[in-house]
Amino acid sequence: MTTSPTRLPKVRASELVGRGWLNTGGRDVSLADLRGKIVLLDFWTFCCINCLHVLDELRELEEQYRDVLVIVGVHSPKFVHEADPVALAAAVERYEVHHPVLDDPELVTWSAYTARAWPTLVVVDPEGYVVAQMAGEGHRANVARLVADLVEEHDAKGTLHRGSGPYVPPEPTAGTLRFPAKAVELPGGSLLVADAGHHGLAELAADGETLLRRIGSGERGLADGGPDEARFSEPNGLALLPEDVAAAVGYDVLVADTVNHALRGVRLADGHVTTVAGTGEQYLVGQPTVPSPLPGRPDLWRTDGVPRAGTSVPLSSPWDVAWSPQTGTALVAMAGDHQLWAFDPLSGAVEPVAGTMNEGLVDGDPREAWFAQTSGVALGAGGRLWLADSEVSALRWIDPGEVPGTPGAGPADAWTAATVGTAVGAGLFDFGHRDGAADQALLQHPLGVAALPDGSVVVADTYNGAVRRWAPGGDGGAGEVSTLATGLAEPSGVVVQVDPEAGGVTLVVVESAAHRLTRLALPATLAGEVLDAGAHRTQRPVTEIAPGGLALDVVFTPAAGQKYDDRYGPSTLLRVSSTPPELLLDGAGDDVPLTRTLRINPEVADGVLHVTARAASCDDDPAIEFPACHLSSQDWGVPVRVVPGAPAALTLPLHG
Repeated sequence: MTTSPTRLPKVRASELVGRGWLNTGGRDVSLADLRGKIVLLDFWTFCCINCLHVLDELRELEEQYRDVLVIVGVHSPKFVHEADPVALAAAVERYEVHHPVLDDPELVTWSAYTARAWPTLVVVDPEGYVVAQMAGEGHRANVARLVADLVEEHDAKGTLHRGSGPYVPPEPTAGTLRFPAKAVELPGGSLLVADAGHHGLAELAADGETLLRRIGSGERGLADGGPDEARFSEPNGLALLPEDVAAAVGYDVLVADTVNHALRGVRLADGHVTTVAGTGEQYLVGQPTVPSPLPGRPDLWRTDGVPRAGTSVPLSSPWDVAWSPQTGTALVAMAGDHQLWAFDPLSGAVEPVAGTMNEGLVDGDPREAWFAQTSGVALGAGGRLWLADSEVSALRWIDPGEVPGTPGAGPADAWTAATVGTAVGAGLFDFGHRDGAADQALLQHPLGVAALPDGSVVVADTYNGAVRRWAPGGDGGAGEVSTLATGLAEPSGVVVQVDPEAGGVTLVVVESAAHRLTRLALPATLAGEVLDAGAHRTQRPVTEIAPGGLALDVVFTPAAGQKYDDRYGPSTLLRVSSTPPELLLDGAGDDVPLTRTLRINPEVADGVLHVTARAASCDDDPAIEFPACHLSSQDWGVPVRVVPGAPAALTLPLHG
């Protein structure tokens, strides 16, 4: 195993500079105010699923060390909407962030700490020195060990100050709904809402306002049982099962219980909740207990060709779910690992059907396709499933293709002939609000999607605060995009209601940041307004690199008391690609070592280096028969400019 010798020099932490602070009672916080505390800077942005994973990873640690550890969220936005201070305040409340947050819209503090990825963690010791920097998720064990060591060291030196930190909780808000995510219409006309902020489900009358009942205790957690005992954790997607399937399995609604990394089944007759897939633990890419995307690794979703029980398979932030009658399975948008999975309620099996776990926009063969935090799924005409692929600001689709006549061994077998395509969207870094021809139109981080009776598709264009419509073009053209409504507060889901007598169509829009459902009557012609509010690109500091040989070094050092874990194959993975592909003359692809020499094309002026790194470690104690294993992973998209004489090395800290 080759390890990198690169280490960060001992440097003073940079001052925390931004537009303002949240969760501090209105006062600014300086590093001098935090002297004597261990400070953990969490560079995040609220669109990023990996950042949300880290928030959950840190909750227990934050509570355990609240008298000596101060976590500071540094919010450095990717999308234009995320730079809105009102939207940031809503996100801090939505995700129950219980520490101070610095609003860093110009990425000043981000740049001072040379962050290159969301999320990035920086640990500052009680004397004000940076002692560790790490990118990505999966660092909970590393951070816990480091904090414990720093407590011991600085307690002995007398430089550790115990006591409360600068966190001041905001005033709680009250209402029927709190950050609702999705909704589904039930057979009687009522609406079942994923009430994410209340960690439960709410059934509303047909008026969309009158509360009929709640399912879930309202306390964050994972517990089955009746409506008053069951617990959820930020549920999002909902799918109503066909009557015959529901009768066979004993539940009617499938719920994507996002932060619990689980699928739950709800019986409408009495509100009983059952966990039907997921273990409650997050699947991290590269874990040996479940299948790996690496070629040649065994298919561990099945044992001797037979699918494992869904409740024994870890999931990663399932965000939405929709029934596919053509395949007899539910399609799950697995936002946490950029894949689509299929769940068979009858067998209880769950398997991936599309996506390599790389984040991006690649169509075609589902086994080679790239997705980016898919957050909305809806059934359309002809069995096509429409997708709101949020991080690439895209409307995409997957067609099941010709389903085998004889059922296969698992739910994935019904998707072997599937095809993936894109109707609207350009990639990870391009977004905006632009109507017109679909191949030129732009969205901004959509979370919801629904199909209209005429074959067109509506999109909850979340960060544009809009509902958009894609209409197919004639003769196989790209189609057209228009805007049906604007001025909405983070719409995240859409329910289509059709009046067969009047022939009218009404959209019930889940207006998440306004904590309500909003009705939108569509015009008879279904024509929308054509708007162009401009195009945007994700703006981050550009790294200048030299043409020719570039030494790429991903720093990873196992935490104290840990060693590399090679029991299930190589413990590290480094994957490199570029946009445009011509930027890299050599060095693209997958390999084991975390160092590599790239060859940069001098004829390409700028682009983006896409780097994925993973490293597995385990506790190094011979007395422990089954040591705990930890996986760290991160995807970087590093904007670069090729300049003669610029540095010929690029260092990215995974953990160092």
